[in-house]
Amino acid sequence: MRTTRLLAAALAVFAGAVVAALAAPALAFAGPPIPTQLSNADLTLLNGVRTAGLWEMPAGQMAAERGAHPIVRQIGATIAQQHVKLDQDVVDAANQLGVTLPTTPTAQQAGWLDEMRGASSNQEFDQIFVTRLRAAHGKIFPIISAVRSGTRNEIVRKVAQEANTVVEGHMSMLESTTLVRFGELPPVALPEADIAGGGSLVQAAQGRAEAGSGFSPAVVWVVLIAAVVIGAAHAVRVFRPRAVR
Repeated sequence: MRTTRLLAAALAVFAGAVVAALAAPALAFAGPPIPTQLSNADLTLLNGVRTAGLWEMPAGQMAAERGAHPIVRQIGATIAQQHVKLDQDVVDAANQLGVTLPTTPTAQQAGWLDEMRGASSNQEFDQIFVTRLRAAHGKIFPIISAVRSGTRNEIVRKVAQEANTVVEGHMSMLESTTLVRFGELPPVALPEADIAGGGSLVQAAQGRAEAGSGFSPAVVWVVLIAAVVIGAAHAVRVFRPRAVR
């Protein structure tokens, strides 16, 4: 009877160790809670998408009315229409997050609009429109991609995903006019906007991805092996032959 109780106790210790080991991955996968505070990268995206809409909507409307080529007029109308929706979505997201967005385009963007208004001919307007919008889209595109891959905020991620689709589509449309002067586009470079802790938006996205969930399979194997050793030791003690006195 005593041997049976000792065997049951050893098995209970072994089972407890195994259960603890199996529970470890679940705890590791849970990870830290998602922070509610937005990063500088998140805010850069929201502000960038907002100001892009504030100048590209009127630019697209001008193109729809003044474009010398039918394709420019069509593209202008499409860009303006799609930015209306994207702008509303980013405003809604900002309201959910308690973020205040810009209400006017940047000084540079306002200058581009003035440049379009001052075009001496419709043909010149077409070139200015395509050149300015294609360069602007190429500048914000890598920022959108970096935030899309690295943000920890679900609302910002949805905005980035939508903006990524819209901006990529606009670049393709502008390039279809054959007016894009690729040799004059700014050289390809990673975004250098500062974020908390320094570095670029792309580096932030990579850092978050490399951080992972904190789960280490090696830890689980160590715990399992230890459990087996403990169980075996208890079993040996139970079944060890006793000296006859």
